[in-house]
Amino acid sequence: MTLKECKKEEKADREFQKKFKFEGSINILTQMMVDPAATEKRGGGKNLPLRRGEILDVIQFTNREQILCRNSQRR
Repeated sequence: MTLKECKKEEKADREFQKKFKFEGSINILTQMMVDPAATEKRGGGKNLPLRRGEILDVIQFTNREQILCRNSQRR
């Protein structure tokens, strides 16, 4: 990884922590794949856009209906 990529990832992590008021380091609990048969959803606000078959990093289980995740673009 180049220095430029590393700084870009650090900036994305800081923005993530600020937006979701997430304190501490970001630890990935597991990864999950969006159901390939699911309909694609547009994101908005704090909701992540979902694409069929996309791999997401699970960061925190917030409640039974919501999970804090990020995609491959670190969003």
